[in-house]
Amino acid sequence: MSTFFNRVFTIDHLQSFKTIFISLILEALPFILLGVLLSSLLQTFVPESTIRRFTPRNPVLGILFACVLGILFPMCECGMIPIVRRLILKGMPVYIAIVFIIAGPILNPIVFAATLMAFRNQPSIAYSRMGLAFLVVIIIGLILYRLIKRIPLRLSHNPTLENPVHNVQDNHHLVHHHHHEHDHHDHKHHHHNSSSSKVMTFFVHSSSEFFEMGKFLVFGALLTALIQVFMQRESLLAIGQGPLSSHFFMMGLAYILSICSTSDAFVASSFQTSFTSGSLLTFLVFGPMLDFKSTLMLLSVFKIRFVLLLALLISVTVLLCSLLWEYII
Repeated sequence: MSTFFNRVFTIDHLQSFKTIFISLILEALPFILLGVLLSSLLQTFVPESTIRRFTPRNPVLGILFACVLGILFPMCECGMIPIVRRLILKGMPVYIAIVFIIAGPILNPIVFAATLMAFRNQPSIAYSRMGLAFLVVIIIGLILYRLIKRIPLRLSHNPTLENPVHNVQDNHHLVHHHHHEHDHHDHKHHHHNSSSSKVMTFFVHSSSEFFEMGKFLVFGALLTALIQVFMQRESLLAIGQGPLSSHFFMMGLAYILSICSTSDAFVASSFQTSFTSGSLLTFLVFGPMLDFKSTLMLLSVFKIRFVLLLALLISVTVLLCSLLWEYII
């Protein structure tokens, strides 16, 4: 037993594991922090009404609008899915909302910069990631526009959750009526409390999301380092150079790791010498659109049937588009 342990966990192996693990964490951490801060800023200070007001009704324009939203508002799905639920309840078409969810984590400047940094020696990967993601979300958006006729939300029976705006307005009216004589003082006090509350919400959301994303980053870096160091090079090359096995392996890895899109490029870049460019793109596009963490979040908001349909659509579309992209490019 000790002989086996010493043979597997040699000093060189442990040194390589430590180097890969720490380098992945250090390279990805600044981009995670930047993404979390911007996400929290937008979620706290940009009202939903601003997004809803500009939503077009034309399907093609609606899909393009959702992609632009993803570029302008780079949020992770943890913050996007609850917002999208409220927007759907207030009238946003489902296909636009879903495109926003799957496009937002990829089509934004922070993710592009992180991918460009991770693939410094192969910048075409960063441009291909954006182009492939854009193609995939357009296809999925158009299919959902044709298929989805009813709202697939798990609607809550709690009236406060169903119509939060209505209840907030009612509560405000009661408070306003009760304190009518102190209106001027209360208005100043309420404004001050509202500003303080938003700042506090920003910091609370930033810290919780940072630790949430950091947890998955550590897990992803740990698993990646283990695969790189302890999996036999011949086996890794056999999988990585296979026309289909490389794509399936990378899709499975992306789903399990559930790494934030601001740091997944650093994990993907560590497989550059073993896997094809097409399979790396599959990892970079599939992971942010569908992983274990986002599946659980989608199931908490949407009906199971719809989530299964969406998962199938994303899997098939990403795989086919990646294979086509690899063949053409």
